Amino acid sequence: MDLKSILEILRTVNKSDLTELEIEEKDFKIKIKKGSGSYQVIPQQILPVSGNVLPTSLNLPVYPSNPQELPISSTNENKEEVAPVSKSNTVFIKSPMIGTFYRSPGPDKDPYVKVGDRISPKQVLCLIEAMKLFNEIESEVEGKIIKILVENAQPVEYDQPLFEVELA
Repeated sequence: MDLKSILEILRTVNKSDLTELEIEEKDFKIKIKKGSGSYQVIPQQILPVSGNVLPTSLNLPVYPSNPQELPISSTNENKEEVAPVSKSNTVFIKSPMIGTFYRSPGPDKDPYVKVGDRISPKQVLCLIEAMKLFNEIESEVEGKIIKILVENAQPVEYDQPLFEVELA
């Protein structure tokens, strides 16, 4: 399936009442979810395997089971990225897709949220660009931003923790 076909599918889904669409061909699978003004496009490539030989390494990123162990770049110029808090009532807001993380709606705009900001459900926290589409990522919880775990304009993986939030 080529990019033109995918874009046509996105336009069709946008004009329809569909909220979710999944298409699977022999070597390609795409799942599109629509809701709250954003799209989630999750392309999945199926790797061909010949005979009984399995790949020994796919060079996929591995994230620790405890997101608090994620490395934070030491080149961070903004030292506001960490606020003291008890860990008992915290949650992680994770990336719903693969793409590029952006903290603000534009290069000359203020970030959607900063460490210490109070957030509420449906509040836009960041953008993730995937396939030239900018997807607004909204909060599903009410609380306070404790940590921002990703640098601006950095690539993110599906289910990668983006924010640590202390629940209200």
